[in-house]
Amino acid sequence: MAVKEEPSRSAPFSVWQNLKQLAPFLILLAMGSILTVLSPYFLTVDNLLAIGVQMAVIGIMVIGEMIVLIASGIDFSVGSVLALGGVISSVLLVKGVPEPLCILAGVLASASCGFVNGFLISKGKLPPFIATLGMMGVARGLALVISDGGVIFGFPKSFSWWGMGTIFGRLPVPIFLMAIVAFIGYLVLRYTRFGRLSYAIGSNMEATRLSGIQVDNYLMGYYTLSGLLAGFAGVVLSSRLNTGQPTAGSGYELDVIAACVMGGVSLRGGVGTVLGAIIGGLIMGLLRNGSNLLNISAFWQQVLVGVVIIGAVFWDQYRQRRPNSKNPTF
Repeated sequence: MAVKEEPSRSAPFSVWQNLKQLAPFLILLAMGSILTVLSPYFLTVDNLLAIGVQMAVIGIMVIGEMIVLIASGIDFSVGSVLALGGVISSVLLVKGVPEPLCILAGVLASASCGFVNGFLISKGKLPPFIATLGMMGVARGLALVISDGGVIFGFPKSFSWWGMGTIFGRLPVPIFLMAIVAFIGYLVLRYTRFGRLSYAIGSNMEATRLSGIQVDNYLMGYYTLSGLLAGFAGVVLSSRLNTGQPTAGSGYELDVIAACVMGGVSLRGGVGTVLGAIIGGLIMGLLRNGSNLLNISAFWQQVLVGVVIIGAVFWDQYRQRRPNSKNPTF
């Protein structure tokens, strides 16, 4: 007697998984297509390079935020830490300190903020939301104190290379730096214990701890990395603006988190890729650039960003629930 085979349920799951992975790219492609139709200035080399330069700072920060989110954390302080790193580097540059030492000082100061975040969360057992929100105020306050609330200017011409220089003929340096950071982030996540364990910690922190992993040390490392990259982004932004501004990076934390979530990084931890996070950053870049090309006011741009953040979080929650359904349908 022939046995009637039941239809396989793996296909709907496979299609769903593929859609989840392709969703950020499809959104980016759709936005690019719409903007190409609506504005003749969008699909030009100059405008595309401008988008890359504008989102390079966010793209650098996204890599650090991404690994924190994968490890089931969150860092709301990156915008303020960016400002602190930029201000410290700027003050030292104006005082005549050698440029490499100025950049190093700004980056290390920002990394220290990240380390404090990690220490408070891992050893002090503070919720990541509270610890990083507190650091947001501390870092911004320190930036204002150090700069005396004013804008710092008068940099040597060589410093402009980080934000306004070009290499290989026409490629802007900020885009090149973002690509280098993204490539290193990919190697870290894929080939190092430090990176791979972020997925284990984010998926099940207690099980990872019981397996003998020093979870607290790794968490401090992830938050330190996030602070370091925020500080480096602050240096690049100061160079591009040719000023050190204590108010720089205001609201960037929301753009960075939204970019991560739009790129497939889960707020619940354990899920995320470098490519997806960078695509999420590009989506945010296209949103800003497209709004400017279409003469949408800055006030409505804030509304759009808020809607994108809500939509990104809703999508994250939905895709986390969807595979758990007993009878998935396509």
